[in-house]
Amino acid sequence: MELHQFFLFLAIVLIAARVLSETVARFGIPAVIGELLAGLLVGPSLLGWVSPDTTMKLLAEIGIILLLFEVGMDTDLSRLARSGRKPYIVAVVGFALPFILGYGISAWLFGLPQLTALFIAGALTATSIGITVRVLNDLGKRQSDEAQIVIGAAVLDDILGVLVLAFLYQFAVEKQVSVQALGKVSLYIVLFMLFTPIVTKLAAKVIDKLDQHAASPGLLLSMVLSLILLFSWLAHLIGAPEIMGGFAAGLAFSQYFGFKFSLGKFSLHCAPSPKLAHQLEEQIRPLIHTFSPLFFVMVGVSLNLSDVNWRSPAIWGLAGSLLIVAFVGKFAAGFFIRESRQNQIAIGLSMIPRGEVGLIFAQLGFSQGILNGELYAALLIVIAITTMTPPFLLKWFYQRQDANNHN
Repeated sequence: MELHQFFLFLAIVLIAARVLSETVARFGIPAVIGELLAGLLVGPSLLGWVSPDTTMKLLAEIGIILLLFEVGMDTDLSRLARSGRKPYIVAVVGFALPFILGYGISAWLFGLPQLTALFIAGALTATSIGITVRVLNDLGKRQSDEAQIVIGAAVLDDILGVLVLAFLYQFAVEKQVSVQALGKVSLYIVLFMLFTPIVTKLAAKVIDKLDQHAASPGLLLSMVLSLILLFSWLAHLIGAPEIMGGFAAGLAFSQYFGFKFSLGKFSLHCAPSPKLAHQLEEQIRPLIHTFSPLFFVMVGVSLNLSDVNWRSPAIWGLAGSLLIVAFVGKFAAGFFIRESRQNQIAIGLSMIPRGEVGLIFAQLGFSQGILNGELYAALLIVIAITTMTPPFLLKWFYQRQDANNHN
């Protein structure tokens, strides 16, 4: 691609993403849906202005790595540890039910290959914490009891989702599901997730000192970006998706993460650094907000709707079946803990949004050739509906509760 043409494509993608995300947000629809629609609009499906070339895909990968870095920074492991059993129960049930049901429908009802069924099941597991928290904030319920359970469960869901994605990535590379591959990648991932945040935390202290005495601006951002890219490369080296490097680095730079290690007379203590985290957030969030939409636009660009056989009963049958599983599997999670019926319903509805992580699963499966165009389209339909619908259901539910309380 010529350089001037690339500049034009990038401008089109950024403008389309911003215009459509702003438009749908005004109707209470999550911005990620607008970015997905932008990809369908400017891609081969409709206008055909942008194609999924290598350079755009690389920029999209950087965007999703940065987005997972932000997810890591927002993950409060200490709060999760203090929150009791309820978030764990909701998370595990909300993760396991959609996965088991999604795999069962895909493999047994529709006869899809094992690896394809696993990718479809994986795409149904994650809860989008960003969408859920935004809705709860808008409704003034951010500090409610049910919100604390949902946020803890969604954080755990994100962690489980990233781990499952790493396993599926390895299976996709080897084009098979094997016990040997599972054992190897499990060991590598555990070691990576244990040591990377610790090493990064130690590096963060050095970077903080250097930044305080830097002779030129921008040292903090450039050094942190270098670490993110380095750990993304290491993640790929051990057979995990690159996004795990961004997630692990985000955990380390989180304002909540610290550790204490003692062995005899040797002691190592790294306390959380809210000041450094806040400073980094201010510098890196504009970069995230610029690059992360590229990934979701490219999800839409990668799909050519005109190539999909929309008259095929299999597409609509699979999409409809998965949609039921996607709603029921998450909604049922709220009823596995002892809470009032109102809180159980609120928790169940809050767990439904899929958003970003579901799209990552779908895109990885499609790019690796595990999902064909029809399956990819069916999965995008499910993810889009389960992302758009729950915010409206939550608002309706809380408005009805408030009306009943006033009567």
